[in-house]
Amino acid sequence: MQRVMQLADIDYQLPEQLIAQTPIEPRDSARLLIDRGSGAPRDAVMRDFAQLLRDGDVLVVNDTKVLPARLRLVRATGGAVEVLLLESMDPSHRVWDALVRPGRKMKPGEVLHDGGGAPVLSVQGRGSQGDTFRVEFVAADVDPLIERLGEMPLPPYISQRLGDVSRYQTVYARDPKSAAAPTAGLHFTPELLAAVRAQGVPVVSVELVVGLDTFAPVTVDNPLEHVIHSESYHVPAETQHAVSSAKRVVAIGTTATRALESFGATGQASGRTNLFITRGFSFQHVDVLLTNFHMPRTTLLLMIDAFVGERWRRLYAHAIEHEYRFLSFGDAMLLDRHHA
Repeated sequence: MQRVMQLADIDYQLPEQLIAQTPIEPRDSARLLIDRGSGAPRDAVMRDFAQLLRDGDVLVVNDTKVLPARLRLVRATGGAVEVLLLESMDPSHRVWDALVRPGRKMKPGEVLHDGGGAPVLSVQGRGSQGDTFRVEFVAADVDPLIERLGEMPLPPYISQRLGDVSRYQTVYARDPKSAAAPTAGLHFTPELLAAVRAQGVPVVSVELVVGLDTFAPVTVDNPLEHVIHSESYHVPAETQHAVSSAKRVVAIGTTATRALESFGATGQASGRTNLFITRGFSFQHVDVLLTNFHMPRTTLLLMIDAFVGERWRRLYAHAIEHEYRFLSFGDAMLLDRHHA
């Protein structure tokens, strides 16, 4: 029998004033809501995080780095165009899947220019997913051009300009590939990671390239019929070994969770995943999840619903009542799927 959910199952009222517009300083001073199952949640701060870990735990982070992926360009007609680079489609980084706004009248072969009139890229046609376009850079040496022209792709609900662009990167970020940050990791400082390791807890990494689905709300009446887009992932051998021997796997963020559970579901350490984690999903690796508070009606909230069930509503209600900060620059919560 086909399972049915309603949008109301992943909806809640998010007060606009609780949407964090700026990152908190220092990173580990963010608040932390600790899930205690049927008991009342506990209020803490991120600097307490290492003390919450146990012998046999393994911490898994997503070490992808955010690309300065937002390009503000100009059409030949003089009209402004915003291009959001989502994923490189070739080793030279010349061809990309991208969101182009406005894109309704965009024609294949159209060349977009920078503010000085120099050609930057051409639109090749429709991309591989939904509303995306395939675009190709004119220059052969693309990376310096992206660094020069690109802006950090902050989510649309953040209206304030980011003074320090490194605050939308984790301290352990490596390869610039993603169109959004794995935001649960933004709370970590080198000192907090050192405290984790001092507890005897290994810190290992996966890579999941954060792409289009971060920006795509669930709009269908039955959220289980939502078409989730694929993302590239990699689970290194070191991480596979650490996870297989751990008593508890603590994933930092929904993206690390998606990478680990994609590996668990397919046995493939690398590839593209369209894994859609919803109610009834059988988690194979992740026991504990550190995550920020998510937008209503999103696949991220569907994952939280799958991880802890209806309990998420009580946790979110507590967070709203106690004025936690929400979304990318907001506070965090620590979820344990084994709690009753």
